[in-house]
Amino acid sequence: MPASDTAGSWTTEPPEKAPRRRARLSLLSKATLLGLIFLIVPIILYDQFRAADQQKRELVTSSVRDQGRIIGISLTPMLTAPGGPNLPAITHELARYNNDFTSIKLLLHPATGAVHGFYYVASSAPLSNDALDTEREGLAKQGVLDRLEESCGGDVPIEMRYRAPDGHDEVVTSLVPVQSTVGCWAVVTSLAAASVPGIALGVPYYDTPEVRIAALIYLAMAALTFTTFWSIWRGLLQFGERARAIRSHPAPIPTFLARNEVPELAGVADEFDRMVETLQNAARDMRRAAEDNAHAFKTPVAIIRQSLEPVARAVATDNMRALRALGLIERSLDKLDGLLASARRLDEATADLLDMPRSDLDLSALIDHLLSTHAELFRQRHVRLRGSIEAGVMVRANADMVETVIENVLENAVSFSRDGDSIGVKLEARQDWAVLLIVDEGPGVPPNDLVRIFDRYFSSRTSAPDEDQAVHYGVGLWIVRRNIEALGGRVMAENREPHGLMIRIELPLKRASGRDGQTEPSRRPSHSQAPGPAATFP
Repeated sequence: MPASDTAGSWTTEPPEKAPRRRARLSLLSKATLLGLIFLIVPIILYDQFRAADQQKRELVTSSVRDQGRIIGISLTPMLTAPGGPNLPAITHELARYNNDFTSIKLLLHPATGAVHGFYYVASSAPLSNDALDTEREGLAKQGVLDRLEESCGGDVPIEMRYRAPDGHDEVVTSLVPVQSTVGCWAVVTSLAAASVPGIALGVPYYDTPEVRIAALIYLAMAALTFTTFWSIWRGLLQFGERARAIRSHPAPIPTFLARNEVPELAGVADEFDRMVETLQNAARDMRRAAEDNAHAFKTPVAIIRQSLEPVARAVATDNMRALRALGLIERSLDKLDGLLASARRLDEATADLLDMPRSDLDLSALIDHLLSTHAELFRQRHVRLRGSIEAGVMVRANADMVETVIENVLENAVSFSRDGDSIGVKLEARQDWAVLLIVDEGPGVPPNDLVRIFDRYFSSRTSAPDEDQAVHYGVGLWIVRRNIEALGGRVMAENREPHGLMIRIELPLKRASGRDGQTEPSRRPSHSQAPGPAATFP
């Protein structure tokens, strides 16, 4: 499988960015849904309450209009009597309908064409001229009097609110016209605005006190909900920043509880601090235990190995059985040394995962240094180094963990190389990733085992019956994968043609800002040799 095909199937987004992007999308979707709920619910409720209020208004105004119509009918004989209306009798008749809730007023538009408009003639209760003029001007502004003046026919349903001179609000609910020889009479029925509790006549429903108070309460509730929502989310973001700071900096930093600004998250912050302390203590204890155990086991192993020397000198050269037993003991001690070293590496690797400070790491300089320190190993094994290292490739990682990864892969490649083979090493920055390729010319790995070689204690190396495969790279490549994934990267293996194995390691880049805010990686190779077959990279 070509490396370019495999690499092309991978996403270019660093793994640690995907959860953050999903979290932002989740927050945005929930906030949008919450906003829609806060927008739709009041619209639905407002429409329902407005319809109910409209029904109550219609019942009240219909009743008042019926009353005005009855009064108009009762006044018709007096208004249309031959010889003209009897004004004192009409005033007395209107007084009969006077009460605390409704008032009746009588207007006249004379039949004489020289007179324009209506005049107040009488009312059910004594009113000042200012009050009469205010109501008449209101009716004129709404065009009601003009309509009556033109036709003087048909009841006019109306709901006009105005402020009376005495300070109380009234609502004109009906106008009943009566045609006579002297002109067009208009019986005006008004209702006191406060006469029906719970109903605000003459004003839009949205302008009623109840709706205003409900709107203020609803807006306050929405503001409180979104403020709480945002404060908790901001607190969680600060928790994430604090966790990254704890992971990246070994020096003591403020605790979760000290940096928390949301009282509701105080308990969570305290538990986080306890968890961090527990993990750091566990990592420290594991490192100490690994070192103590290594020293404790190495001492008896060294004593056994030293004790074998006089025994080996005392055994006769023709005692093949004894010599074979001594050889088995020595090989077993070698394996025991390897197992002790592997156990210590596993404990230290586990401790590194629990307590893994990160910093800005010049990966190019680190690889240059490691290649220099392994130069003697390459010469002893008669292995040639080929490839190139791009300068200035910066990552955010733990130097010890990355060094362990590169050493394990290099040592694994050297162990499979024969005299005269080449090992290719290439580092370059690709988009958001630092890509490291290490290629050997060994026998490769069976295709079905390409993924399994990173499993713990797995080895596809051909071994003698008495050899322990765990001493080989069954531990080393497992540590490689675990360290790289813990650092937010990824690792894969790929067979080469006609033979050989390539290990591909990718780590998220530490983005350096230039003048335009974009990454400006250097393309100058800092370590290169003549290209050979193993150094032909995709």
